[in-house]
Formats: sequence, structure tokens, C-alpha cells
Amino acid sequence: MRASVIPPDAPPPVADGTSGGGVEDAINGFIDPLTQAVSSVIFAEVTVFGITFPWIVAWLVIAGTAFTLYFGAIQLRGFKHALSLVRASSRKNGDAGDPGEVTPFRALTAAVSGTVGLGNIAGVAVAVTVGGPGATFWMILCGLLGMAIKFVECTLGVKYREIDEDGTVRGGPLQYLRRGLADRGLARCGRVLAPLFAVVIVVFAVLGGNMFQINQTLAQLRGVTGGDDGFMAGTGAGLTFGIVSSALIAIVLLGGMKTIGAVTARLVPAMAAIYIGACFVVIGANASYVPSALGSIVEGAFAPSGVAGGAIGVIIIGFQRAAFSNEAGLGSSPMAHAAVKTKHPVTEGFVAMLGPFIDTVVVCTITAVTIIIARPESWLAARDAVANGEAVPDGVTLTSDAFATVMPWFPYILTVAVVLFAFSTIVTWSFYGQQGWADLFGRSRASLVAYKLLVSTCAIVGSLLTLGAVLDLADALLFTLALFNVIGLYLMAPIVKKELASYRAHLKSRKEQGQEQGQGQQSPQDVEVG
Repeated sequence: MRASVIPPDAPPPVADGTSGGGVEDAINGFIDPLTQAVSSVIFAEVTVFGITFPWIVAWLVIAGTAFTLYFGAIQLRGFKHALSLVRASSRKNGDAGDPGEVTPFRALTAAVSGTVGLGNIAGVAVAVTVGGPGATFWMILCGLLGMAIKFVECTLGVKYREIDEDGTVRGGPLQYLRRGLADRGLARCGRVLAPLFAVVIVVFAVLGGNMFQINQTLAQLRGVTGGDDGFMAGTGAGLTFGIVSSALIAIVLLGGMKTIGAVTARLVPAMAAIYIGACFVVIGANASYVPSALGSIVEGAFAPSGVAGGAIGVIIIGFQRAAFSNEAGLGSSPMAHAAVKTKHPVTEGFVAMLGPFIDTVVVCTITAVTIIIARPESWLAARDAVANGEAVPDGVTLTSDAFATVMPWFPYILTVAVVLFAFSTIVTWSFYGQQGWADLFGRSRASLVAYKLLVSTCAIVGSLLTLGAVLDLADALLFTLALFNVIGLYLMAPIVKKELASYRAHLKSRKEQGQEQGQGQQSPQDVEVG
């Protein structure tokens, strides 16, 4: 997505300037008018109290607020239950007879792998530069609102999933927009929204979720290996990198959701350990400044200094960065969560809530605190520059400089993190795109092989060409998913409420039966929902 896959403030994609040439210019020139037209609608800006921001941000924040109220702050009351479900699933491979392909833990890591990315590194740095430390507070709040959206969409993803004879699971907006809206007497609306969703998610998966990640990873590798003079420079190195990446992507995709879940179950904890571990090294080295840093976050949230628009400006900046970070409302994550092994759809709604919590409340917050507490010269200079109306520097550089205050060798660690972020994002989004492709062109062997060949080929193209206008188009189109999906979520919210009531009744009955039988040990899943 725009922040986790293509950050709004990411540096321009970098490819070998010797390749592509006229072909790349011709493609960009052809696509650019369409890109401008779509972006002018999707990212059209509105002004509130003198602060200008994309209307799509308000669309997502309002949805999060509405579902939080409708479900009685489910993200707070059900948080303990969500943790218990994940802990239980991480120790076993699901209950016998449960339909699905993967455990809740693996479904969660697959979904998180698609959201945690460059936006957590670059986007957060930009937020605390433009909005000051106080933007962190509002990012956290928006992340909490996003948890309510994830609860709704992922519950629907499991409820309306379809399981083939071979056990393969298909679920997400492509299913619930059709069948769920039909249950609400709105079948015609679903027949319009679902195909539109399919087209957009295929376009983004192939371009933004694939080519951009390959391109940025190659640029990072070149940067730490000597730049234009290093061994990763040149067309040959780029082509080799693209071919190797393409092969790895194809191997994972051939294994389906089970393989993707297995890969991300290892990659996500690994990249989280590397990145968060580095953050804590910086925070630990500046431990005496932690209270003042946290104080500046709270104070800056309500009484900022040097921020355009004052407190309202900080709120909007924080909400904007968080909305662009965790994918809540876009409908992508339900595709991964739909494959979970469970008899009760709402259980995966609880598990899915942890995604925005990990992505925004944890990772983004730790990144922000690291930058605030390290106070690198580049960040202080950038804040002064923004206050004077100048452009915001590259967010990745600001984050890297914060780590370099304690670990001068950090660019190499950042490279490892970027590679892990990118690969997990590619395989997850490629899976999402495959669902859209199958919806449009069928699930025949030939159709699915054609899609996998397309994805693998685009990985190679991404290592050679930039195609900036094409990637910008995919980026703009992606947020149309929020339109299609959130409309459906509003209309199907009563269905989710019924599922929640049914699940609570199930837990109550299970608890009463346990008491009658004299069972003293409480199952992790029996933790009360709240």
C-alpha cells in the first residue's frame, strides 16, 4: 500500500540508468495522463482549519471511529482474548476438523508481512519531522481505530470464504462483497464492487507490491556496496538480482498460502527482531532521555510548536501516516486471514486486530521514539527546513541517521531489514493479486501459471526499469479499494455483530459445561471477550 509498500515520501525508485532508456520514457509518457487523472480524484485534498490533506484519510478514520462505537470498543475489550488465540495457535496446528489451511498465528504473520515495510521506516520519520513528536500520539490513536476495521473485514473474510475440494481456501472482499451483500438483499451492488476490487488489486500486486519492492531493495543494496562504483552497479548485477528474486518468488507462490504462511512465520519475527532490537539499542543508549521524549510526544500532541496548523495540524499528520500504514479498510488482509483454521469466523476478527497494533502502535511508535530520543542532526535540520516551507528530506535517511548516532554500521543492518521487508511484502501481495486474477480469469491451471509468470517477469523488469508513472498509477488505484471495501463493511456490520453474539454465547456455554464437569483448567480460548 501507499505507506507500507509505496511510502508517499519514499525516494524515487532507482534503477540502472543505462537500461530501459527510450522504452521507459515511452511507457511513462503513455501512462502519465491516466496517473494524473486517477490521483487527482483518489488523493484529492480537502482543507480543515487551514490544513490540507487527502480526503481518503478522513474516509478511513471515520470508518474506524464508527466501527469502534458500533462494536463497543472491541479492540480494547477483546485484546486479551486475541492474544490468547494467537498464543494457543502458535503451540499447535489447529483443532482436528477445523476447516482452513493455516493457524491464526501464520495467518497473522502473513497479513503483517504485507503491512510492515518501508512506511514504518520512512513514513514515521516524515511524520515526526512535519508534525513533531506529537504526531506519534495521533498515529497510535489511528492505529487503535484501524483495529476495529480489521475486526470487521477479517470476520467477514472467514465467514464468506470458499473452500475447494483440495482444501484450498479463497476468502476476502471478492467473496463477501458478493455473498455478504446478497445476504443483505444487495446482490446487484456486490456484483459491481467485487469485479472492480479484483481489477485494482491485481494491478497493484503486480506493479506496486512487486516491481517497486524489487527496485527499492536493489537501490539499497547498491547504496551499501559502493553505489555506482560497487559490484551491484550495472545492468548485469541488476538482471542477476531480478532473476534470483523472480525464482524465489515463484517457488513460494507455487506452494500457495501454506508456504506463504510458513515463510512469513519465519521472516516476520526475524525482521521484527532485527529492526526493533536496533531501536532498543538506541533507546537504551539514551535511556536517561526517555521520560523527556515521552513527555514531548504527549505535550506535542496538544500544544505543538513550529507545526503548521497547530494541534489540528498534528492530528491530521498523525492520522494520515497511520492510515497509510496498516492497510485497515483496504480489504487485502482478509485474504490472508481467510485461510485460517477455525470454525468461528469472529475468532480471526480478534486475531486480525493485532495487525494494526503491531504495525502502527508498536513498530511505528518505537521508530518515532528512536528518532526523537536520538535527535540526529539531520532530523533537527529537517524540522527547521519544514518550518521554513522547504521540502521534507528522505525519511529512510532520517531514520538511518538516528541509528547511526549509536551504531555507525547500521546501514548494513537496515539493508537486511529492507530485504526481509520487501520479500515478505512481495509474496504476500502476490498472493492477494492471485485471488483477484482467479476471480477475473478463472482458477484453471493455465490461468494461475500465467499469473505467476507475470509476477515473476515483473520482478525482473523492476530490477531494470523504474516506470515511475506506472507505479504511481498503481499506488493511486490501490486506495480505491478503501472505497469499495468500506462501503461493503458498513452494509454488512450487522452480520458481524450477529457473529460476535453467537461466539459469545458459544464461549458462555463452553464455560458452563466446563464448570459442570468440574474442569479446573481454563483453555486459552475461553478467556472472556469482554
